[in-house]
Amino acid sequence: MLGFGLAIEPQLWALVFVMVRIGAAFIVAPVFGAIGVPLQVRIALSAAIGVLVLGTQTITPPAEVFSVATFAAIGAEALVGFSLGFILQIAFAGPLVASEVIGTSMGLGFASAIDPQNGRSTPALGQFFSIMLTLLFLSVDGHLVLVEMLVRSYEVLPPGGAWLSAGQVQGVALFGGYLFLAGLLLALPVGFLLLCLNMIVGMMSRAAPALNLFAVGLPASLAVGVIALAIAFPAMGDYMLIIVREGLSATERLVLGT
Repeated sequence: MLGFGLAIEPQLWALVFVMVRIGAAFIVAPVFGAIGVPLQVRIALSAAIGVLVLGTQTITPPAEVFSVATFAAIGAEALVGFSLGFILQIAFAGPLVASEVIGTSMGLGFASAIDPQNGRSTPALGQFFSIMLTLLFLSVDGHLVLVEMLVRSYEVLPPGGAWLSAGQVQGVALFGGYLFLAGLLLALPVGFLLLCLNMIVGMMSRAAPALNLFAVGLPASLAVGVIALAIAFPAMGDYMLIIVREGLSATERLVLGT
């Protein structure tokens, strides 16, 4: 019942109720939540996965649509979905931190482009890292793992009792610290070389005060940064794969509690 003497098809109401958690995850999660993904595609994917959930799980939606208990249940469903997508978004933000560190040291802080994930202006190096991380995420079937965790979350966190515990919320908050750790470790190989270069340029400026630092330091930083990126990128790619796996593992811990 709608609550005003009006009726709604029970299966349709159950599908809409299930789609709340899935749709909330797709709004925040990387790849699915990219601005280039049309809203119609997200709704269609949410409906398709919702049908899968209804076929494998016994879902009992609230009896009335317009009631306080129903609004609270919908808020709990949205919270679970947002949390699942937000954990992966934290992992994807690590390379952006690395790009800020490297780009500022190289003098590429002024070079920016539109990030296809969120539609905002980001450093060009950060967009490159983001695209590489997205490709690695898809190569290890991260999108399928996310869908699997969404389906399995209905077993561990059934609708109506899906409020996250204090430990689960704390786990999401603590995983936010991994954002800075991953960014700094990813930028460490190139950042260390650029730091050594800046120290050398600083000593040269003390030894020869008439030396134009902008004419010497900026081209040297760009050259050393590009060469260091070319040499260190295989190792950085391996660590990006670790970032993806850490994000997926954090998603599993949130759902399964392990």
